[in-house]
Amino acid sequence: MGAAYTPGLKVAKWATISKTRRLPLKGEILVKEGDTVEPETIVARAYLPGEMHIVHLRQIMGGLEPIELKEAILVKPGDEVKQGQIIASKKVFFGLFTQKATSPVDGKIEYYASEAGDLGIREKPKLLELNAYIKGTVSKVLPQEGVVVTTNGAFIQGIFGVGGERCGTIMKVAKNPNEPLTMENLPKDVKDKILVAGSTVSATVLRKLSENGAKGVICGGIINEELASFLGYEIGIAITGHEEINITIIVTEGFGRMNIAERTFKLLSELDGKRASINGATQVRAGAQRPEIIVPLQESEVPEQERQVKDEMLAQQLEIGKTIRIIRVPYFGKLAKVTELPPELQEIETKSKVRLLKAQLLDSGETVVVPRANVEIIT
Repeated sequence: MGAAYTPGLKVAKWATISKTRRLPLKGEILVKEGDTVEPETIVARAYLPGEMHIVHLRQIMGGLEPIELKEAILVKPGDEVKQGQIIASKKVFFGLFTQKATSPVDGKIEYYASEAGDLGIREKPKLLELNAYIKGTVSKVLPQEGVVVTTNGAFIQGIFGVGGERCGTIMKVAKNPNEPLTMENLPKDVKDKILVAGSTVSATVLRKLSENGAKGVICGGIINEELASFLGYEIGIAITGHEEINITIIVTEGFGRMNIAERTFKLLSELDGKRASINGATQVRAGAQRPEIIVPLQESEVPEQERQVKDEMLAQQLEIGKTIRIIRVPYFGKLAKVTELPPELQEIETKSKVRLLKAQLLDSGETVVVPRANVEIIT
């Protein structure tokens, strides 16, 4: 019988978690190795170059020749200007009229191209501040680039998410893994909370949470139409995390009406009231990234025997009869049961030769063939 080993989602009560916080360009590091930081602590900053605006003076000034423009320009490279400030002026038609050009923005004159008559104005640099994202200790400083922040505590991965990095307090709402989050069981005060549902959450509830200041919601499954209704558009699953929303959604099992896994629900229940950092960013292609929930804990909060099991991340044997989750399109998020593990390599659409498996989808009973690398075991 063919055999393979494949990982599942990481669900750990006690793990060592390190997050690299890196600036997009060289900047200033504001902390040092060994410093204790909170999620909101600014650890590094940089100044992003301001946007360049080109003023076509020749066109604006009525087609003046270069020598005439030279006489009309009132500023030079290096000068600071304000939005609306006159930057060129010249009397025309025997002094009866005045042609003027003004600055479209606040900024600095960067260049003047005399032949073309173009003036370049760059807006002021924009301050970019990088926070620590998690509560922990600065374990490494990357000079001019960023830092690595390390903490111990609970670490839970989801299968899919939307929304970026946020920090809030975990609030268990569902009483069991199959209870959805509805308007009927929605708490009145959800500000700064990360709500834990058992199964699904609707677009109506998501809008209410967003309006009332919730930081996030964790659920077992989500119906694609409900997510699209909340976002206002259909979303692809290849890369997420940059949506313009003020709440982060983490789905632990897949699309559709799906109960949250027992072990995940149990751990989240134990973490009720704890402060967590969450990120819905998902990438299912090369360099896969999972949505995550990180809850820093003290050793005293976790019994020693539980700390010995660092996490449930170890690869497990893939066998016939195992329940799996498919993590690539077109069956993304679908649960299935392995029915066959052919040992020979087979060619796929990309012309690569890989080992495949046959599985029966639990929702429809359809038998599908997928690469073994595109699945993970459900324990």
